[in-house]
Amino acid sequence: MPEPWVRHTGMRRPLIVVLTIALALGVRAADWPQHLGPERNGVGAVGEAPFPETFEGDLEVLWEKDLGTGFAGPVIAGGLALIFHREGDEAALDAVDPLNGRSKWRYAYRTDYVDSFGFDNGPRAIPTVQEGTVYLHGADGQVHAVNLADGRRVWSYDTVSELGSGQGYFGRVGAPLIAGELVVIPAGGELEGKPAGMVALDRKNGSVRWTGVDDEAGYSSPVLDGFGHIVAWMRNRLWIVDAASGEVRDSVHFRSDMDASVNACTPLVLERNRIFTSAGYGVGAGLWEVSEAGKLTEVWIRHDWMDCHYGTPVEFEGHLYGFDGRQETGQTLRCVGLNSGKRLWDSDRLPGGTLLRVGSKVVVVTEQGELWIVPASPNRFDPIHRQQLFRSGHRSHPAYADGILYARDSEKLVAVRLSP
Repeated sequence: MPEPWVRHTGMRRPLIVVLTIALALGVRAADWPQHLGPERNGVGAVGEAPFPETFEGDLEVLWEKDLGTGFAGPVIAGGLALIFHREGDEAALDAVDPLNGRSKWRYAYRTDYVDSFGFDNGPRAIPTVQEGTVYLHGADGQVHAVNLADGRRVWSYDTVSELGSGQGYFGRVGAPLIAGELVVIPAGGELEGKPAGMVALDRKNGSVRWTGVDDEAGYSSPVLDGFGHIVAWMRNRLWIVDAASGEVRDSVHFRSDMDASVNACTPLVLERNRIFTSAGYGVGAGLWEVSEAGKLTEVWIRHDWMDCHYGTPVEFEGHLYGFDGRQETGQTLRCVGLNSGKRLWDSDRLPGGTLLRVGSKVVVVTEQGELWIVPASPNRFDPIHRQQLFRSGHRSHPAYADGILYARDSEKLVAVRLSP
């Protein structure tokens, strides 16, 4: 019997395996059920229809929904679009019809989180949906499990009162990770005097199954490698952790010398056993190999190559596409060769953005509120479509399912049809 955590690895699989897993989970092939999509690598589902090669005029905006504050992007699962945001003193999860935006249900809880820098008081972590349950991790450190069918609370767990989870610079950001029967949260705390940088909770009842990792929480979300290890880039180190027990297999120090810095890019699992990481603040990009036993080996570290401030890049046919540079000084969308090490092209400079890939096209939502559709080609930066979606100044990750892009800013969520 295969290990239960293979459902959310970043490794490539033959089409028949992907479809078999989707059918076994009762999940539609086109769902986007978690941070960075079905495989947590920014790539749309295998069954998504390809984009046209050209677009005429603006794409159809199917609907818009007013939102409160926050940076948590949407997810699509079980015939619902889900968005986690804040209105007043409540953190709210809204479920709407993905085709027309009409409300289906709302789950809300009281929160008193205040951003230390007055930046934004809403949630940052994208929800995770698995087998009929939605898992939330609020900026306030609260973890909630909610029934997908009706929004009923299943259980909750407070990482602040239980583990002393620290707020950090901008609140808790790590998206919940499903590893078999566990939901793993990068809490950055301790339990009974022992490290609880990560906590694994029972998916069914929220009880603590294990704690471990002696590190503070960062702003990167954990993933699973092709062997089923948890890969977590915390405040100070890149960690490889046994998913079942929480035992640390290996770790390496990888962070800026600046105290006022963050690791925000989610590790990208390539070819089952290779892990790409990237950050600004002088950290640079790193490629690592992980063995089946969980041992890390550095392949290379490159500076000023693709230094990702917060957006996670995507891979296609041996090339990476992502934003290089700091948000404060401007970024460019860049293509680099993983094997050659060459910088192949750059877009014009802009504040930054986030992106995903559907087939051979990169879908970009810039921090200026623009939608770009860019061929994933190493030859040149040549967008086939640009369109203003909303106002500038936001950096949440979009979602894509059944031909529709779902993206938000600080005021609204929009649904745009990209493919028939």
